[in-house]
Amino acid sequence: MNKKVLLISANQLHDPYPIYPIGISYLTTYLKKYLPQFKVLTFDMNRGTLEELAGLLTAQQPDYVGVSMRNIDGANSFDQKSFIPGYEKIVCVVKKHSKAPVILGGAGFSIYPEILFERLGADFAVKGEGETALTELITCLENQTDYSHIEGLLYRKAEKIILNSRREFSTKLTVFYDTDLTDYYWEHSGMLNIQTKRGCYHKCIYCSYPLIEGERVRTLDIDEIIDNIERLWKEKNINYIFFTDSLFNINREKTMELAEAIIRRNLKVQWAAYFSPSYLLDEELALYKQSGLMHIEFGSESFSDTQLENYGKNFTFDTILKTSELALKHNIFYAHFMILGGYGETEQTLDETFTNSKLLRYTVIFPFVGMRIYPGTPLQKYAIRDGIISSGDDLLEPRYYISPHFDQTTLKEKAKQTGKAWIFPDDISEVDIQAFKLKRKKKGLIWEYLRKP
Repeated sequence: MNKKVLLISANQLHDPYPIYPIGISYLTTYLKKYLPQFKVLTFDMNRGTLEELAGLLTAQQPDYVGVSMRNIDGANSFDQKSFIPGYEKIVCVVKKHSKAPVILGGAGFSIYPEILFERLGADFAVKGEGETALTELITCLENQTDYSHIEGLLYRKAEKIILNSRREFSTKLTVFYDTDLTDYYWEHSGMLNIQTKRGCYHKCIYCSYPLIEGERVRTLDIDEIIDNIERLWKEKNINYIFFTDSLFNINREKTMELAEAIIRRNLKVQWAAYFSPSYLLDEELALYKQSGLMHIEFGSESFSDTQLENYGKNFTFDTILKTSELALKHNIFYAHFMILGGYGETEQTLDETFTNSKLLRYTVIFPFVGMRIYPGTPLQKYAIRDGIISSGDDLLEPRYYISPHFDQTTLKEKAKQTGKAWIFPDDISEVDIQAFKLKRKKKGLIWEYLRKP
């Protein structure tokens, strides 16, 4: 009888729409390839209950259980609910109904590896990408050999928690999508997601991506990516893809190569991604549009040059404006994601942001208020220096840097006065979005219907 690995996607965040647990699918595909003697089971907490998880554990009795934590909280100062209590309940159910080693991982976990390892009482864990490390760990445990060399691994040794550093990263990864999950997420979110690269070398003062994926950018194999998209399109008629890279256009050469491959394969899909406004050329956007680019979500964060510098951005508002006009030229919908009231914000910089927003045509602006403070970021150091947090705060509970030098109560009124489509986190609910999708019979992103001239 085959031994079993159960991989649990612990994410239960549906706002603004449920997101396919792509990390679990990468792990599943890798394990099936390199440990074919194992049966790999999956459980998605977006679709199942704790009672159903308990039933699966009791019936299947897996030999190893992996729990992937995508988010620690919603990173939204308007709703500061922590997801950790929910993760504790999941691990508790696993331990109650199974004797298998518990192995933690995921993007959220990788920000707080030692703290969550201890708090959740795991047997092992992996910081950062987990495909190779998890496979090597299971192999070592099966063969009863030493696992202390595995990169990114957390384990206990003489009552101490050991976290191994990482030097090597994966680039050639295939992903096969779970049929049931694919059907569910295509119906409920109207898109499937895939990665094209990992890592980010930018120095934004608040960002956790370099902590999660590392600073070295690795482009995944383009042929594999295109094969994945083609399978979704031909087998499931899925024609809308969201590329989940932290920054899609961080490598122009590889990004253009990907677009050219989509065109060459004649894949009739539309797609969206997170973009930086910087370094986008006219001919690039023309190529991306030809390959199916439908929506751009810009990580602009501010329309004030002073604030852009404070946030560690490598572009100015002039760049934002020019790139936005290029997107309009090529009939690509675009939105700007913002951080109002973050480090260094004043009434003057906010007024500059609101004034400059009037120059942006036919866009949607999604502002968050304040910056979620993550450990290991420059923002953490600033927050300690400015007395917002203490040096001993582990930041597991949501903590925000909200500048004291502006009036938060006037934000919405100032945004309204610009005449532009400012959508604050509490302005639109998941129910509104799903109803809108059903009414329009629309797949993919839908925020272009909220635009104003």
